[in-house]
Amino acid sequence: MSGRAQPADAGRQDATAANAATHWAQIGESTFAGGMWLLFHIHRLLGRRPFMLCLYPVVTYYWLAKPLARRASLQYLRRMQAAHAPWPREPGWRESMRHLCVFAQVLLDKMLAISGSYPVAQVSYGGHEPILELLDKGQGAVFVTAHIGCIELCQVLAERRAGLRLNVLVHTRHAERFNRLLARISPGSQVRFLQVTEFNAATAMMLSERVAQGEFIAIAGDRVPVSRSKTTRARFLGHEAHFPCGPYVIASLLKCPLYFMSCTHMGDGYGLRIAPLAQQVELPRARRDAALAEYAAAYAAELERRLVHAPYDWFNFFPFWDQGEDAAAPRRDTH
Repeated sequence: MSGRAQPADAGRQDATAANAATHWAQIGESTFAGGMWLLFHIHRLLGRRPFMLCLYPVVTYYWLAKPLARRASLQYLRRMQAAHAPWPREPGWRESMRHLCVFAQVLLDKMLAISGSYPVAQVSYGGHEPILELLDKGQGAVFVTAHIGCIELCQVLAERRAGLRLNVLVHTRHAERFNRLLARISPGSQVRFLQVTEFNAATAMMLSERVAQGEFIAIAGDRVPVSRSKTTRARFLGHEAHFPCGPYVIASLLKCPLYFMSCTHMGDGYGLRIAPLAQQVELPRARRDAALAEYAAAYAAELERRLVHAPYDWFNFFPFWDQGEDAAAPRRDTH
């Protein structure tokens, strides 16, 4: 691979050469609680600069050994370039390597954020005033997030404002492990991970109770569920992709506001941004599918706006635009 200009759809050819039907959850998480704990202590003992020097050979090995992640990175970077041209040339292996380096650095920042060790002065805020008003009223809301930047730094806001409790819904089985990790490094944490592999009546009741108590629910809107659940389609970086309907169904059932929340690189630190998506999600039976598509489109547009300012902060290292496709008949992207 090289940094020479290539056709705009080269990224599509790269990614679809991989197994397009592979679900992101089948790839397996490369980071787990024990590894993150070790990473945290290496930084604490050696500091950030020595940590970064040790990081480059590790990232190089990962980039060479993980062709699926490499192809997915290049696909995303090239589609970002085609849509917004954040780089002076077509992204190649150098930009992809940097992409993975940024991801590795963010893993460290996640641990620092969870432990309360990340410098508060390096986090700026925007759009959080409505959240403070909801807190004053004792009301909760749903945040739809994404696998971008260091969303764990929302804990800094939680620590600054007493009473802000955040429940993060995850699709993997690592929720309890993360909660134990949180208890070890940050006993007073206001963030809790909840495993939700499928949304049923019991889950709805539990979440409703938490929102009624003034707590907030956060759920990623950029990965389709592990179990077969309803998805919708929206354009992202000029191409259609599948997005989960879960965040909008949950917000509709809980009858609470829906916000987009991100925390991406800004200068030497991060910018935590909250943007309203709906004061109340309405899913009328007569046009339910159309309404779901509209909410997903609004989400995808906000996600794209955030990534324009931090193009390396996208961390979905799998064939994103092919997720949700039927394994027996993978769809060909004609865009």
